[in-house]
Amino acid sequence: MAKLRIAGITRESVTDGPGIRLVVYTQGCPHRCEGCHNPETWDVSGGYEIDSEKILELIANNPLLAGLTVSGGEPFLQEKNLLELVLKVADLGRNTVIYTGYTFEELMKISEKKPEVLEILQTADYLVDGRFLQDLKNLKLPFRGSSNQRFIDLKKTFSQKQIVECQWE
Repeated sequence: MAKLRIAGITRESVTDGPGIRLVVYTQGCPHRCEGCHNPETWDVSGGYEIDSEKILELIANNPLLAGLTVSGGEPFLQEKNLLELVLKVADLGRNTVIYTGYTFEELMKISEKKPEVLEILQTADYLVDGRFLQDLKNLKLPFRGSSNQRFIDLKKTFSQKQIVECQWE
């Protein structure tokens, strides 16, 4: 079973994607965005390891959860173990939201050398992409911190072969 290095878990959140969500904060981030609300996640040697099976148990045992949100830190630093978790969450019939400091376009470029990244994007449901920019901070944006970030519907993006952003009221 794969292990993820994480900073922590929030068992129920309504601010990190649609519905009630289990949120996993991965450990380690190269972006170090000014104004980041999780700077304790930057150190790649911080946090602790957890079996993805334990995360799956938390999801499976809470029928109120719509799905899993993976935030950070930078989740794509652990792409192989993240892929296993995302695949198993899909098997549970729950959706996955991933927050990343990379843009979708940067991730597609990275996937040329790391095919797991493409598989994650094709399996997960939503991606919040882009670095947090303090100058573009907007507290009125649903599920995002700054206006440069996009909330991307990954299923529609791949089926329509263009980036499709979710519109939340």
